[in-house]
Amino acid sequence: MSDNSLPILWQIDISHYSEKARWALAWKGVEHRRRSPTPGAHIAVALWLTRGAHYTFPVLRLDGRNIGDSTAIIAALEARYPEPPLYPADAEDRSRALALEGFFDEELGPYIRQLVWHEFGSDRERFAELMAQTAPPQLARFSGPTAAYARLYTALRFRAGDPAEAEWSRAKVLTALDRLEAELGDDEYLAGDSFSVADLTAASLFYPLAAPEEGPLRPDSPAAKGFEEFREPLLDRRGVEWVREMFRRHRKPVKARAVAAAAS
Repeated sequence: MSDNSLPILWQIDISHYSEKARWALAWKGVEHRRRSPTPGAHIAVALWLTRGAHYTFPVLRLDGRNIGDSTAIIAALEARYPEPPLYPADAEDRSRALALEGFFDEELGPYIRQLVWHEFGSDRERFAELMAQTAPPQLARFSGPTAAYARLYTALRFRAGDPAEAEWSRAKVLTALDRLEAELGDDEYLAGDSFSVADLTAASLFYPLAAPEEGPLRPDSPAAKGFEEFREPLLDRRGVEWVREMFRRHRKPVKARAVAAAAS
């Protein structure tokens, strides 16, 4: 397949929803190119790509279509590349997997994101360090101004800087962690006896809490002090250890061709 015919993932490098889409592509062994516009500017790009249907990333261009939303992206990949599957064959397990995907998408993803950016907004030094590591190359060398821009953007977009909102987010993350552990029980996987979209979603969206080595951030990436304090007493919980195990077992590396395309 030529580079021009490869699927294109429009993404934000450190986004947990983008990680969900990347993991699905990697799981299915789909070579692809990546595009990472400046956060903030990506809203206009997403609206343009999806003709106003979606205003954020990820967006996947697949077979001439631009597909917004990580759940819709996985559904399209499942139809186009059915093996290896992410949807369980058993109807009951499949229904359970999709329901849990929806739960973590709605009840975890927005809140852990808000909490991370809230805590970074109060930790300017580490925010600048993160921007130096993760911002697009044209911005990384200006980590101070880039972090100032990111603080403003996340305050407007995610209500970072609102203590009441952050407290609500902490409660929602803990509720989602309780739900994960309850749904797992003594099992290895959330829906049936093999890895599915439910496991991929929960692990992807919890990655900021678990900080797995195979995740989007480098092992030495800084975390805001406030988020570290929130995370520290949770690290020994079964749910957090399970997230790390899912990354270890199932987060296949991206093919070299996709990595090279992403850097171009």
